[in-house]
Amino acid sequence: MGDVNQETVVSRSPLRQYSVPLSATRRGARLARLLAAEQLAAWGLPLDPARAVVAELAANAVLHGRVAGRGFRLGLGVTASGTLRIEVTDPRGDQLPPQEGAVGGAEPGESGYGLLLVAELADRWGVRTGPVPCKTVWAELDLGR
Repeated sequence: MGDVNQETVVSRSPLRQYSVPLSATRRGARLARLLAAEQLAAWGLPLDPARAVVAELAANAVLHGRVAGRGFRLGLGVTASGTLRIEVTDPRGDQLPPQEGAVGGAEPGESGYGLLLVAELADRWGVRTGPVPCKTVWAELDLGR
């Protein structure tokens, strides 16, 4: 039985990982999209819809997760099961996005449209808090391999 559990852990571990810190500016958000596209191409993976998901999550980190003097982090990972995981971590763990079911109910002035796009493009997405004071908004795309 120990072998079965070990295989489960191994299959969820990323085969490929990429992480980069970026400034919490519009330029940093644009750079996140460009660097993600470059990394995906280097791995031989399709650029879309991942590029759009990165753009939305990075823009949200700059708009809603910005703290003076602190940036955000873009992370990409590919698992053995063929899942691309996109993570954007920002220093505003106290500023959580609406839950998946509540995104559609956001008023236009309160934003939320970017997360509607993420929900539509990604197979799964969510939020993980910590380490304090940070939060990570993540999205997963099944690559169909």
